[in-house]
Amino acid sequence: MSEERIRVLLAKPGLDGHDRGVKVIARALRDAGMEVIYTGLRQTPEQVVAAAVQEDVDAIGLSILSGAHMTLFPRVVELAKQEGLDDVIIFGGGIIPDEDIPRLKELGVAEVFTPGARMEEIIQFIRTHTSHAAQPA
Repeated sequence: MSEERIRVLLAKPGLDGHDRGVKVIARALRDAGMEVIYTGLRQTPEQVVAAAVQEDVDAIGLSILSGAHMTLFPRVVELAKQEGLDDVIIFGGGIIPDEDIPRLKELGVAEVFTPGARMEEIIQFIRTHTSHAAQPA
């Protein structure tokens, strides 16, 4: 009997044009047995949430380097709530100042990973915080 795989949507909201990091994360999550949907560059929060609804994901990962995280991350959280995605975790990563992380968490971002975060840390966080109990290695 096979277990249902964790489905993770990865997105680059805003005008950020650098996607090497999110592609590394996508590959690591895929190699860990997760199903990964990458929406590509320059997504609006509305596009990100629409894709999350359409793809029926367990988690949304947002990557940003442009400095617009305090606007874009909370907007994705707000739209996800409006769409009833209460069981979908939203996490972020990228160049995010340490002083902004507590506020992002208050606004509903489950976790923020900054440069230097280990892939295993990200994988374990997703496994622990999604509704799926266990994942194949």
